[in-house]
Amino acid sequence: MPFGTEVLPHGGVLFRLWAPRAQTVELCLEEESGPQEFFPMDSPAAGWFQLEVSSAAPGSLYRFRIDSDLLVPDPASRRQFGDVHGPSVVVDPEDFPWPENSWPGRPWEEAIIYEIHVGAFSPAGTFAGVVDRLDYLVELGVTAIELMPVADFPGRRNWGYDGVLLFAPAAAYGGPADLKRLVRAAHARGLMVFLDVVYNHLGPEGNYLHVYGGDVFFTDRYQTPWGSAVNFAGQGSRPVRDFFIHNALYWLEEYRFDGLRFDAVHAI
Repeated sequence: MPFGTEVLPHGGVLFRLWAPRAQTVELCLEEESGPQEFFPMDSPAAGWFQLEVSSAAPGSLYRFRIDSDLLVPDPASRRQFGDVHGPSVVVDPEDFPWPENSWPGRPWEEAIIYEIHVGAFSPAGTFAGVVDRLDYLVELGVTAIELMPVADFPGRRNWGYDGVLLFAPAAAYGGPADLKRLVRAAHARGLMVFLDVVYNHLGPEGNYLHVYGGDVFFTDRYQTPWGSAVNFAGQGSRPVRDFFIHNALYWLEEYRFDGLRFDAVHAI
């Protein structure tokens, strides 16, 4: 994936950011107490910034400083520390014990879908809370669950349609491993798992893409009732399309979802 972080096999981490309106970008490695070290990032191509850091590893906290001013999380963050305004966390996508025998899936004609809002489905309001109730769904005769959007959002409660960090499972529900455990547990019970994704807009709070990619990432050519429309077809839009394509593949490949439900496709 050309966005976000890549844990390197020989050690260290490659950090990447597409920031078409930034003049300079620095990587900020952080501790829980706050920013610690700043590293100027290279720009191998117009709008792209990257840096390999040997001292970084899974669990490292980081943000990007745009034009020596604003600290922002990684738009392709796999996990957030604290909230959507805080530092992102380096995650190793290979560090999860998936079963050796791959899930074969089920024919679509067998789909009996139960839509779930993770925050409201169980008393815990978490991915683990959903796992605790999977047997109940099987007893009902359900063969598939569809999770309402789980992209990270500000605060602890949200319908899911104000997500701003599309690669990061909502911290209010648990971490990446918790969501993977949910998918693994559902498959073990013969349940397909679908995910609702929102690609027509981003939420209003915690959306820093306006700062360093505003007139490229978003467009005034179209309007949505929920926020700025995403630039899928205008000038400079190829990296924007790639961002969302890789996001869809990310959920299918790293989390092994069986499929995606696209929200409000008429507004894309």
